[in-house]
Amino acid sequence: MKPIPQAPIIRSENPAVEVAWFCDLCNGDYEYLGVPDGSLRSSFEHCSDIIRLADELGYQNILLPSSYQTGQDTLTFAAAASQLTKQISLLTAIRCGEIHPPMLARTLSTLDHMLKGRLNINIISSDLPGTQRDSKTRYEISKEVIQILKQGWTEDRIHFQGKHYQLDLPTDPVKSYQQNGGPLLYFGGISPDARALCAEFCDVFLMWPETEERLADTMKDLSLRAATFGRTIDFGLRIHLIVRETEEEAREAAKRLLSKVDIEKANDIKHRALDSNSAGVLRQDELRRSADSDLFIEPMVWSGIGLARSGCGSAIVGTPEQVYEKIQRYIQMGIRAFIFSGYPLLEESKIFAKTVLPKLNTINFAEAQGRKPKGIPVTPLTTGERK
Repeated sequence: MKPIPQAPIIRSENPAVEVAWFCDLCNGDYEYLGVPDGSLRSSFEHCSDIIRLADELGYQNILLPSSYQTGQDTLTFAAAASQLTKQISLLTAIRCGEIHPPMLARTLSTLDHMLKGRLNINIISSDLPGTQRDSKTRYEISKEVIQILKQGWTEDRIHFQGKHYQLDLPTDPVKSYQQNGGPLLYFGGISPDARALCAEFCDVFLMWPETEERLADTMKDLSLRAATFGRTIDFGLRIHLIVRETEEEAREAAKRLLSKVDIEKANDIKHRALDSNSAGVLRQDELRRSADSDLFIEPMVWSGIGLARSGCGSAIVGTPEQVYEKIQRYIQMGIRAFIFSGYPLLEESKIFAKTVLPKLNTINFAEAQGRKPKGIPVTPLTTGERK
């Protein structure tokens, strides 16, 4: 094994980690990659089974993605799921610009109160369905939306004069349940505009799988950028898992996952996603082209999933001990949040929860960072003055 890259300056020095699972709202759950299975469609029933099981198994967080694909609308599903879960936080994706910011703030405030502080937000800046904007414009919009949300959660009035939005409104309708800054903002994107946005405004920078060296370089860059704003951030990794009792069984499971793939059809499925041509996806594609003959970009990191899936394109493949050791390497690098998944989602969530999750020292970020109140906060939707 190579030496572990040096950790950058991060917000959470405590090595405890937040472990999340993934809920397939966007028609992407499979037994065989790229082969649609009617029993695994993104129906409300299937998606709610995934989130309830993750809640029962002890995951701290779950990603609810957003895309213009057959499946469940993210915010609608999150509202329903808030009543189906007890302890898990919902990492709810929002695409900036889709909803008028004050109404988005009101929607998120409603969710935060329904969940009693179990809401995290995944900021997305990709194009709206059917539109195409340059990177600078998309991130300008995201920057303005985030500032409006933060004003709504932390100040007495939204007073914002930007290029895309001009607002002067009271904040009573949008006050969050969470305190000290409102819900945590998770963000992923490696373009210069994306990095600048996260460094200034977000709390957790999410990365897709790459070699440890590349991940470390990205983390150092973001850490330095955040420091210019007098800030620190945390780092997360979104990656798939294939955990089996032996390494041979794990590698065979990876081969089985690809055993029925039709590359042309798989490529079509991949490019249905709104982020399929993003800088992050293209970087993963480049790494896969330089992988070994079995598609491993480094020991235990298999890049075959990226053949038929946009976004996260690699998996940690190995025994429970090997997977645990790889996660520990990531933790020593400074990664404090993980968003895992595997195919099919229900079965793989059980395997990981049984074999690896109990060994990890876990934590809830919102609680650890003082966002989730211990008692009922005073807000217009709880015990605050009714005006």
